[in-house]
Amino acid sequence: MGNIRNVGQMSVTVRDLSRAITFYRDVLELEYIWETNGMAFFQCGEVRLMLAVPENSEFEHPSSVVYYKVDDINGAYHDLVSRGVVFKGPPHEIGKLGDHTIIMAFFSDSEGNVVAVQSEIPIK
Repeated sequence: MGNIRNVGQMSVTVRDLSRAITFYRDVLELEYIWETNGMAFFQCGEVRLMLAVPENSEFEHPSSVVYYKVDDINGAYHDLVSRGVVFKGPPHEIGKLGDHTIIMAFFSDSEGNVVAVQSEIPIK
């Protein structure tokens, strides 16, 4: 795949930046980096997440789904529910990938973007 090695940054469209910062910082507990000119940045492992108010209609559209990896999907699910996150359903198996089972649970962020938590559980 050429010189591409990993994802460096992802952008999520938001309408209310302050509300989105509160959600991503206080509910999802991502590491807040800084805010500038209608954008806020968070660190999530090796990926930087940019929340951005669209600068024009070209960028005003729903985002791609961001899948956050967690070690304990059930623990993450219950923790986020306790912080007011409303999931579309409980964690469930999506399928098997090699020697792992993929389990996900989907919810919407404060701006209506669909996001998910996921775990890859080794098959015994």
